[in-house]
Amino acid sequence: MPEIEPRSLAELTTLRAGARPARMIDVRTSDELVETLRELWGAGEPWLVIGGGSNLLVGDEPFDGTVVVVRTTGIERLPAPEAGRVRLRVQAGHSWDDLVEYAVAQGLSGIAAMSGIPGTTGAAPVQNIGAYGQEIVQTLVEVELLDESTGDVSVVPASELGLGFRTSVLKTHHGSVAARSAVIMSVTLELDDVGHGEFEVTGPQLRGALGLDPEARVTLRWIRETVLAVRASKGMVLDDADNDTWSAGSFFQNAVVSAAFARTLPAECPRWPVAPDPVGDRVIPLEHYYGVDPVAAAPEPDVKVSAAWLIEHAGIGKGFALPGSRAGLSTKHALALTNRGGATAEQLAALARFIQQRVQAEFGLVLQPEPVLVGVEL
Repeated sequence: MPEIEPRSLAELTTLRAGARPARMIDVRTSDELVETLRELWGAGEPWLVIGGGSNLLVGDEPFDGTVVVVRTTGIERLPAPEAGRVRLRVQAGHSWDDLVEYAVAQGLSGIAAMSGIPGTTGAAPVQNIGAYGQEIVQTLVEVELLDESTGDVSVVPASELGLGFRTSVLKTHHGSVAARSAVIMSVTLELDDVGHGEFEVTGPQLRGALGLDPEARVTLRWIRETVLAVRASKGMVLDDADNDTWSAGSFFQNAVVSAAFARTLPAECPRWPVAPDPVGDRVIPLEHYYGVDPVAAAPEPDVKVSAAWLIEHAGIGKGFALPGSRAGLSTKHALALTNRGGATAEQLAALARFIQQRVQAEFGLVLQPEPVLVGVEL
């Protein structure tokens, strides 16, 4: 295995925190990735896979195991079953934003609104990344998975990944383990071949974010450049010179709550209805059927509420920091916990805990972290 001198995880994560692990391996091919993980799993030692490190908060104590850094790259263009569509098979270590740039340059629509999201393509389905009305679930066809339980490689359709709001069966959530312990080796997307001319943008959330009228027509290049500008204005495009970008993006998820609970929140709190799961067919035993099919009341959909609004209205404004801490909220975006230079993982965690406590005290709601926490407790 291509073992290398371990580097501090502060150098490999966008939050720039984390100690040097016991062991580190760079993998640059799919074969190396399979061989490395099978050996680690067979030995039963702790392991951690890192791509771009943009969704990780790693603790200050050294990780007592092997960190596998995935650097596989490559995009393969494939035919799609339907005319006017193209499939792309992308290696897990390929930069997500480089993939978006490639798609835009090729005139392929479906992921341009996710321009500027940091990290690697293999990590994208794990938390079903999304922005401005686009999510990877809308274009994902399948992934190539290496399962820990069997050591086997298989092609798994997107429908089996449990993709939901910033989640999947592959994601380790705060306080729980992944439903399926596996590592993505490649991702296949299906995109619309719209070319380089102007086209009508569908989706009210994307049109609203871009300031477009319903009839407006724009190019993919315009969408990408506009989204990058919007994200940069919020400190959400990585920049070594800007501490506001030394973050894991939105640290807390927008909370999904019942409609009844949402009504207890102030009316001005931004909220969006969440589409309910489809209701399955009902079977009525013949002895209980009287010729009329009673129509069940439609369930009231859950509601997604703005975590940023809750944080700010709990009295924690942009740029807030605890006394003596090098961790603080972004000066541009209340959802981003940032490293102001030299912050420890514990300082970042302490700020996260403080925010959780304030929001819970004010609104009765516990915000959940979006990044994966390794060796850190909230």
